[in-house]
Amino acid sequence: MKLILASNSPRRKKILEDLGLKFEVIPSNYDEKLPDDIFSYEKIEDLATKKCLDVSNRSDKDSVVLAADTVVVLHNKILGKPHSKEEAFEMLKSLSGVTHSVVTSVCGINTKTNRAALLSTTSYVRFNELTDYMVHYYIETHNPLDKAGSYGIQELPPNFIEKYEGSFENIVGLAPEAVTAVLKQLGYKS
Repeated sequence: MKLILASNSPRRKKILEDLGLKFEVIPSNYDEKLPDDIFSYEKIEDLATKKCLDVSNRSDKDSVVLAADTVVVLHNKILGKPHSKEEAFEMLKSLSGVTHSVVTSVCGINTKTNRAALLSTTSYVRFNELTDYMVHYYIETHNPLDKAGSYGIQELPPNFIEKYEGSFENIVGLAPEAVTAVLKQLGYKS
């Protein structure tokens, strides 16, 4: 049975590699637009499921397809990927000195049995008070435009984060425990 990752994310690929899994990458073509920015688990789980369905419909009938969606949530509002450096600056400043959550939903589909499994993981991050200089420096030295909430926790300078709770890898984009649980539910053995 083949394992397929429905994502081009280098961060998600690395997490699967670290789990010792052998997999193929077939990125989803599903348009990830949400109807609004109000957070609900159903919205994120629906997005992960639709990405997974997009790839499973194009895959061999002896595969398990994994897809995920990660969002940063502040005051029940989803902070998606910024469209400009200015928007990235505003997002990062809004996260300054407060705790926000990072939610990743993982969907798996066994194309042989048509069974699906879905699991969401929530972690919490609290930033220190960020100066304008700190935020501008981060934006100029990293690429915040391809990341939910305008940041990748694995590349943040140490003075950005006060603390985090929960799975670090979930904040990066994929909780290994969720992947393992979803694969087990679908009967996948590596």
